[in-house]
Amino acid sequence: MDNVQRCRRITVKIGSSTLTHAKTGRLNIRRMETLVRTLSDIKNSGREVVLVSSGAVTAGTAKLGMDIHPRPLDEKQALAAVGQTELMRMYERLFAMYGYQVGQILMTRDVVDDPNRLQIIKNTFNRLLDFGCVPIVNENDSVSNEGLQFKGNDTLSAYVAIVCESDLLVNLSDVDGMYDSDPRKNPDAKLLSRIDEITDAVRASAGGAGSALGTGGMETKVQAAEIAGAAGIPMLLLSGKDPSILYSIIDGKKIGTYFAASNRRRDDA
Repeated sequence: MDNVQRCRRITVKIGSSTLTHAKTGRLNIRRMETLVRTLSDIKNSGREVVLVSSGAVTAGTAKLGMDIHPRPLDEKQALAAVGQTELMRMYERLFAMYGYQVGQILMTRDVVDDPNRLQIIKNTFNRLLDFGCVPIVNENDSVSNEGLQFKGNDTLSAYVAIVCESDLLVNLSDVDGMYDSDPRKNPDAKLLSRIDEITDAVRASAGGAGSALGTGGMETKVQAAEIAGAAGIPMLLLSGKDPSILYSIIDGKKIGTYFAASNRRRDDA
């Protein structure tokens, strides 16, 4: 679906580094408010929205007054349990200001790998959307291990978009798109506005983790685009510095990097 203005159901992913303040790890309330206001207005236009939100571990770290640094798995799982409540409390209050209720869904990889559980989660998403709610999804970090992990919310968001049969996946990140080289190292790097096929060259140009607060860099975003694209869902990679940039999608403006779906749906042909 190249005409993103036609999208009726959109999955939006926002990363930890975008959702929190870099120095403290605490939630960036102004950014959250802008995100929620924009998503609520998009819903007011008649579209459906699913939000994949990172930030539980960093929010938990800040809430307990701990320093930001790499921690063992059991500590991260405990911090996620503390931070997830903080995230949902904020989202619930903010969306309520605009007349919308939220529903929390925490997922592990085995949910999408098991046909029976997959159907259950599909039904849950559909009913929440039928009720007019905003499903807010995160990985169930507190109980997951290596075998159950999506290995980051970039990957999770791709599977959520597939489960929800979204028309578009939007990845709000700390970068404004994919470049032909690392713009932090090469001032002449050029933004790639559209990628029709994820080739070995595209994969090779993707780097590692982008920040101390995020779990994934460009490599995981390309992988997410590949997963979603194989299911007929395009992905748009944008800067989340100002979440009101989502209006540009609705207005049909060309922004960020558009990853075309490699397997087009029949209704898009």
